[in-house]
Formats: sequence, structure tokens, C-alpha cells
Amino acid sequence: MKPEIIVMLTHHDVTVANAREVFAQSADLPIQYWGFKDAGVTATEARQLVDDFKAAGKTSVLEVVTFDEKELLDAAHLAVDSGFDYFTGSSYSDDVRDIVHGAGLSYLPFSGNVGGSPIELKGEPDEIVEDSARIVARGADGIDLVAYRYAAGDPVALAKATVERVGAQNVVIAGSINSVERMQRMQDIGPFAYTMGGALFEGVFLDGGSFRENLERVVELDASLTGAVQ
Repeated sequence: MKPEIIVMLTHHDVTVANAREVFAQSADLPIQYWGFKDAGVTATEARQLVDDFKAAGKTSVLEVVTFDEKELLDAAHLAVDSGFDYFTGSSYSDDVRDIVHGAGLSYLPFSGNVGGSPIELKGEPDEIVEDSARIVARGADGIDLVAYRYAAGDPVALAKATVERVGAQNVVIAGSINSVERMQRMQDIGPFAYTMGGALFEGVFLDGGSFRENLERVVELDASLTGAVQ
């Protein structure tokens, strides 16, 4: 399947201060999924940004990077109050599942032993894959796999094994998609979606270019990688 690209208005796991301005400058590009993290924004700013997404006809994604139980529940309520479509990240929680499902959001928590800042993924590959299956079996809509934050093994092999175990439609791959090669790997792995944020702010696809110019280049690359007519 052709993966969707989720553009994250974040850098170093924090939402950028000028997220609304950055989105406004790129909202016309053919990217359906846009998101940001719970870190770096107030509740008011989150609602405003989600409203911007909705006004542009986009699908909104919150990725949560806190692992404190109270903060996690606060993030769930933030997601509901802000009107997000997807709640992703952090550890699996029955309470969070119930809160976000009750409001019609899709729920995709991290799988495996995830923590730290920047986020890291630890554990044996088979343990991470089985944790992904456990999470889906408990009622999550899928998992958020930080494959390229996995230092103990092959991130591509891990991602492929996870997709095979729980189904491509149930996997989002998050973090560090920062090259044409890694974009190609996403086509090979075939998850539902993958996130991209820091690479656009750092100009890795068009050296010296703006966020918008880098995203335009990513759109072109994505079309060429999938054989679409440009």
C-alpha cells in the first residue's frame, strides 16, 4: 500500500513556536495528514491549530511524548477538546483508549519500550512485535512505531515484521524519515503512514530551502517513488 505522509509541525520532539504560520504557508500542498506534539503548545494554541487544519480540510494528528500517567490523561482530554482525529504516541492505556474512542478519535500508541527525549525504542525485536499485537488486541486502532529510534537492531526488519504481524493498515512509523532512501524504505515496508517533521525544518531535502520548499520536494519525491504521474 502507498503510505500516507503525516507532516508534523515539530522539531526535536517539540511543536515549533510558529506552527500556525508554517502550516498556513503550506496548507495548499497535497498532504492530507498534519500533526504536532503535546509538547510546546498550550491548550488554546492546540485548538487554534486544529481549527486551522479543519478549515483547510486536513486530518489532524496529535503525537504524545509524555509518559507520566496524569500528563497522559491530560493529553487525552486535550486531544478530545481540541477536536483531533488521531491520538498517537505514549504508552498504551485502557483509560486513554476509552477517552479518545468515546470522542471518535483513532488511537495508536507507541509499541515496545519507548522513552527518553529524544524518544528511543528499546527491547528485543520479537518483544516489540508481540507488544504491537497485544496493543491492537486490547482495542487500539493500531500502533505508532518509532522504528528509526531503535538502536539495538535493524529498523527496517523490525518495521516489516511489525507490519506483517498486525497488518499494514495498523502501523504508523514515526520519526527520523530524513532521506530519499528512507522514503523509499517506507514504500517497501508499506505502513498506513509515516511521520516527517524535523527533516523539513532542517532542509535535508532542499539545502537552504524553506519548510515549504522542502515539503514541495518531498511531494515530488513521493510521486516519483510511487510511480504517480507528476
